[in-house]
Amino acid sequence: MAVHHLIRRGVSGGSPLHPFRGLLFASQELGRHPLSSAAGDAAAELRGAREEVKQLLKAKSCHPILVRLGWHDSGTYDKNITEWPKCGGANGSLRFEIELKHAANAGLVNALKLVQPIKDKYSSVTYADLFQLASATAIEEAGGPKIPMLYGRVDVAAPEQCPPEGRLPAAGPPSPAEHLREVFYRMGLNDKEIVALSGAHTLGRARPERSGWGKPETKYTVPSSWAVPDSSMNSTIKFGVKVVVIAVSHSSANRFSYLTSQKNGPGAPGGQSWTSQWLKFDNSYFKDVKERRDEDLLVLPTDAVLFEDSSFKIYAEKYAEDQDAFFNDYAEAHAKLSNLGAKFDPPKGISLD
Repeated sequence: MAVHHLIRRGVSGGSPLHPFRGLLFASQELGRHPLSSAAGDAAAELRGAREEVKQLLKAKSCHPILVRLGWHDSGTYDKNITEWPKCGGANGSLRFEIELKHAANAGLVNALKLVQPIKDKYSSVTYADLFQLASATAIEEAGGPKIPMLYGRVDVAAPEQCPPEGRLPAAGPPSPAEHLREVFYRMGLNDKEIVALSGAHTLGRARPERSGWGKPETKYTVPSSWAVPDSSMNSTIKFGVKVVVIAVSHSSANRFSYLTSQKNGPGAPGGQSWTSQWLKFDNSYFKDVKERRDEDLLVLPTDAVLFEDSSFKIYAEKYAEDQDAFFNDYAEAHAKLSNLGAKFDPPKGISLD
């Protein structure tokens, strides 16, 4: 999921994905810009898209992969390159197959499939905006902080404008601290932001058959223990194989049915999570990495180093003790990440809140 990118291998080939020819890629070669005639109309479209994302999250509990979608579109930014879009960043380039094929983006075609109907309905919303909107909304709907987002990002027009492969973090580099700094400093981020963003690993799982990391399944990634956030009840509902439904909303029951029926994709059982409630955004990632008391919870080299490196450790210890501090720093870092390399129209962006 989040900082380290651990889902399945991408698709092959160099042309737009055939299953979506005429649907997913029909308008992509030209790209789309936000409505420039009236910021109010653009904001209304964006708000409508945000509500659709919320419904998608309720229906399919796809929070982790939507967070990753936004991160991987923006995380290719290189502050040393001044020319747009060669600098990479949040420009919608991840919709093109050539970039989806990058190893770090394995599995993100599934996220694209999930948000494409929303793009079809709100065609004036750019892919660049939709990816970042979906990511921020997923954090918020999973119980995380409100992200101070701006919109109005311009899309790149063609796959030739995609960034080169190799700009995103790896999960198990030989020197984890050095690797994290190399990647995130290139984006213009600092140690505090690296650690805060790492906390998004509270969501999601890794799968060994797709990434080479994690267990095939754990007690937390089989349906009998899944915890699905229900914003309508402001609580987390645990479902068992033998379900006893007590004050469970209809939407939650539908989500459980969806999750347990999937063989592949965001709802597929299995893998290894960083936290026990991997659809809930909180500071448990830092607590679990620090304590390492549960072998069923994943700790990658790039996770462990947060409590080993003297600079990273200052923030990791703080976030393990203080969720409010984590939420505040995470919201700022996520917003900064979402704007990297973005070209806005109007130049000051569009605020929805």
